[in-house]
Amino acid sequence: MGEASSSICRQAARGESLLALLARDDLDAAIDAGLMDIAPCSADCACVTRLAPIWDAQRRLRTAWEARDRHRARQARLLRRAAERDARRAPAPAAPQAPRPSLPPSAAAILARAKARAAGKSGS
Repeated sequence: MGEASSSICRQAARGESLLALLARDDLDAAIDAGLMDIAPCSADCACVTRLAPIWDAQRRLRTAWEARDRHRARQARLLRRAAERDARRAPAPAAPQAPRPSLPPSAAAILARAKARAAGKSGS
């Protein structure tokens, strides 16, 4: 036991606290405590095997976060495509048209002549 304590790696204390949080299934606290920042000292260090649950949790979290990012990107892409499709389907805005006269031109001409005749008769 004395020999093991003299060869404790620099990750041991931090790793043990993370292992305790993972054992309690307190993943949020483990992340806050630096779960994703810890790395093995070297390939021949005892922490590689002792802290294996940490490396496994890191791998699972990275996989989950990557899946979440892919899902968010897909949702954004689908929303953008739907908006583009709706924009193509929407009718083009109508250009403002000149106000239409209330009477067709031929009727307006007849009315104007009638008014002129009436004005001529009323003046006599």
